[in-house]
Amino acid sequence: MWLHFLGSGSSYPTTKRGVSALALRHDDGPVWLFDCGEGTQIQFQKASVTSQKITAIFISHLHGDHLFGLPGLLCTISSQLGEEGEAGKKVVDIYGPKGINKFVNTALHVSCSPLIYSFRVHELVPTASQYPEDWEWGSEGDETVPAISHLKQLPGSTITPVADSQGNLHWPLMNNDRWCVQAGWIHHRVPTFGFVLIEKDRPGTLDSTKLTSLGVKLGPMCGELKAGRSVVTDSGRTVRPEDVLGPSIPGRTLVILGDTSDASPLAHLVSKCDVLVHEATHGDALAEKAVLYGHSTPLRAVAFAQQIQAKTLLLNHFSQRYHPADSQGHNKEESVELLVNEGRQAASGSSLNVMCADDMFVFDIPPRSRAQSSK
Repeated sequence: MWLHFLGSGSSYPTTKRGVSALALRHDDGPVWLFDCGEGTQIQFQKASVTSQKITAIFISHLHGDHLFGLPGLLCTISSQLGEEGEAGKKVVDIYGPKGINKFVNTALHVSCSPLIYSFRVHELVPTASQYPEDWEWGSEGDETVPAISHLKQLPGSTITPVADSQGNLHWPLMNNDRWCVQAGWIHHRVPTFGFVLIEKDRPGTLDSTKLTSLGVKLGPMCGELKAGRSVVTDSGRTVRPEDVLGPSIPGRTLVILGDTSDASPLAHLVSKCDVLVHEATHGDALAEKAVLYGHSTPLRAVAFAQQIQAKTLLLNHFSQRYHPADSQGHNKEESVELLVNEGRQAASGSSLNVMCADDMFVFDIPPRSRAQSSK
């Protein structure tokens, strides 16, 4: 799997950096997109990942630098898919805070935008405490204008928080044979979520020598064994998955956060974290300003990474005051090198790997060894 950082800036796009958009490219092809700031479709054209492969979009919160690119991207995907047919079977699931459905449908409706594929919108219902005191629409959201359903919209879902025995909350988003995806709330100026992606252990590889010796023919029987089901050979011999499969492949855990000054409310969802994507909008010298506007510094990001025992911390969502590391004519005090150096200094003495995830940075998520999964 690979993480493609399409936009790593805050507030507004510039000629040198886009705003929030992160694509997770799976080993088997599908792409999940996390946030979609203005200009994301342009960033896709620069990257080695395609928007046509998107099957799920996760929006952390409804600020424009995480959201304004979504209607345009949905339309661009449609224009790139070609004629009806296989494209007509495509479905994109969109997850986001309450209000995302109205935003998407209003934009598509007033612009008379057709789509040749279908989509579903799943709205996460924030708790009342997540809304700021001056929230003008109230904690239930603006219901004065009903959402308009697009012709290609399929029924979605309303996802309410679930509390564990300790009263900790989470929002269940997806649970299939490969992934368990949950959202947790994090501190920001508006209702904001972080996403915890837990990859389930996968079956080991089939041993071709053992298959042949036991009389298993290549084909459907191998698929059954890979899926964990026993098969009966032509000779009447029962072959169990454990007879021919190598050790299982341990799953990985990714934590991808939106804007936040404190992500600790979702820490209970995480253990053995492989990769944490955490914002570092300002340097530590501007910590007071960062917290005032609901943001973090490298020191805060490192503290949370250590809280959840992350192996790698990828810093992003940089204030436009910090130029990309490879910019010409700027010293290190004016670039993201300052931020990553502050992060590494905060993590010194630990095994935490701190990296800067500027635009077009690609992180190859390493597999977890069986020894690591047992720690």
